Amino acid sequence: MKKYINKLILLGSVLFLGSSCDSNAELTTLKSVSFPSEITASSSTLVLTEDTADDQVLLLSWPSVSFPIEAPVTYAIQFDLVGDTGGSNAWQKAKRIEVGSDVLSKTLIGRDLNKIAVDLGLEPNVAGKLVVRVEAAMDRKIYSNPITLTITPYEKSVVFGEIYMPGSYQGWAIETAAPLTAIQKGVYQGYMTVPVGAGPGFKLNTARNWAQFYGAGATNNDLQNMSDTDFVLPGAGSYQIKVNLNTLKWSQTPYAWGIVGPASATADQTAGDPNYGWNHSVPMSYDHVSQTWKITANLLPGALKFRLNDAWTINYGPADPSTNIVNLDNGGAYTIGEAGTYEVTFKIIETDPATTGYPATAVTSIVKK
Repeated sequence: MKKYINKLILLGSVLFLGSSCDSNAELTTLKSVSFPSEITASSSTLVLTEDTADDQVLLLSWPSVSFPIEAPVTYAIQFDLVGDTGGSNAWQKAKRIEVGSDVLSKTLIGRDLNKIAVDLGLEPNVAGKLVVRVEAAMDRKIYSNPITLTITPYEKSVVFGEIYMPGSYQGWAIETAAPLTAIQKGVYQGYMTVPVGAGPGFKLNTARNWAQFYGAGATNNDLQNMSDTDFVLPGAGSYQIKVNLNTLKWSQTPYAWGIVGPASATADQTAGDPNYGWNHSVPMSYDHVSQTWKITANLLPGALKFRLNDAWTINYGPADPSTNIVNLDNGGAYTIGEAGTYEVTFKIIETDPATTGYPATAVTSIVKK
């Protein structure tokens, strides 16, 4: 009997010590957490139009949520149809937008909200209802009470047409000037490369003639009809150009596809950094005549794939290296078997990546010279 009593005492001591060791631990999942007040919207009724697609149309705000531990809280917002927010599959079809850590508001522009509404099934030009709620996440996810919005989405117009960009980069020849393609009513977008040594000036023409053109107005980014002052790019390099004839403004963004991988590195660079080829892209140049990105480069044996703006955010690799088709976010690569000079091309349809995303595939060629 004494033996059993001693065992019970020992077991009790172990349990007590275990409990003592954890007495200071935060059992956060046992503590209730909730939004302290309702979320708010700048408007509960919105009529969206293509003319205001770039305007800020909705501001959502919410209170800070306090979890039992001190750490950043990550917020997101979810939109869904009223009928899809109940039952066992509630909110499973919701459109979710990550907002960030300790951020307590989110502004949406017209085109983004319109895409959410149409993707969820609201009929264009008819008022419909969406619900929106905020997600707060730390050691678990909790949700605000939803609010209801009445939204009338629009149907995006199918637009056609081009304007043209003669400039120093191609000798001011309107016949071979880079085209900018319509991506929505009055808005045009295109790509071009200013070679090293070429001048940065250009004009914008509504046809392949000089009957009407735009030059710089009050600032470099203002369009003025028949102005003799050239628009000016920052210098040599590749750019995405966007022109808005509705607002008479234009903008440029550094933009270049490049080759990446051990095959794209030189011997000296590889000696200094074993991963140089994967860490640094070699930019390609845009041929606006064939609408193809190109580079002629000395390649080493090794892997090769494509990425945008020297980053892995948007990249392409071949699902099947025996083909000339490359796939978005695919981990595959081409293998360069022999060192030498190669011409590499990359052709991609970039109608409006800011709103429609990048295509699932692009086409490439790798030819030894």
